[in-house]
Amino acid sequence: MDLSNYTLVFDEDFTAASLNPDHWVPYYLPQWSSRELSKPRYTIQDGLLSLRIEADQQPWCPEFNGEVKCSSLQTGLFAGPLGSAIGQHSFFNPQCRVREEQISQRKYLPHYGYIEMRAKFAASVSDVVALWMIGYEDAPERSAELCVMEIKGWQVQPQAAKIGMGLRQFNDPKIVTDFTEDSYPIDVREFHVYAVLWMPGKVVLYIDGAPVREIQQSPDYPMQLMLGIYELPEQLTDAASQRYPKEFLVDYVRGYERN
Repeated sequence: MDLSNYTLVFDEDFTAASLNPDHWVPYYLPQWSSRELSKPRYTIQDGLLSLRIEADQQPWCPEFNGEVKCSSLQTGLFAGPLGSAIGQHSFFNPQCRVREEQISQRKYLPHYGYIEMRAKFAASVSDVVALWMIGYEDAPERSAELCVMEIKGWQVQPQAAKIGMGLRQFNDPKIVTDFTEDSYPIDVREFHVYAVLWMPGKVVLYIDGAPVREIQQSPDYPMQLMLGIYELPEQLTDAASQRYPKEFLVDYVRGYERN
């Protein structure tokens, strides 16, 4: 990818001892649950962020998302008043209501650009890891999802893995869902670079610098990053699936803006 016409505006290399508060909201959709339950388990060491699911971790939102556990970060936060249905990404359950009021935050909300991440996944079979983007959703139609990468542990083989990527419509009438899970000949347990070039009317997705998908549509509003690991209870089927901690290692996340 030629970045000569782009400027680096979001540079997270995890070299500090703690998360950069100018970059990250250290919760996952806390409006539907609480900051206490939705805060991530993580460590930062040797320039690597380890997002983790641990044995004593509680589900992030038992009222609306059952026994799902997660450790996730985001770069923005928008939600309505207590008891309202206003808030980001309620699509997993239409019964969602704001259970804890939040202060709206805009850490990094690009509107087009090039975003990339270098990461590896321990391929725990009960877990999903992902880098995705959602509309800030200060208007209901600004709600599409742009998935840079999504890997399900049960779809990982030693030298290949299915990788989900693409667009999901949700409440955006201008977007048609175009999401695929294709197999790629890489070992996701080793570091790889996953990226998206997001332009007016087009999205190009990359793995290790090579374009692998092109979609002839794109959201036209600010979006925030979502970065996390999620444990699905229905995949806890044997002893191997219940070994902890589960881990998603991230080397860096970068965002570029076109000059």
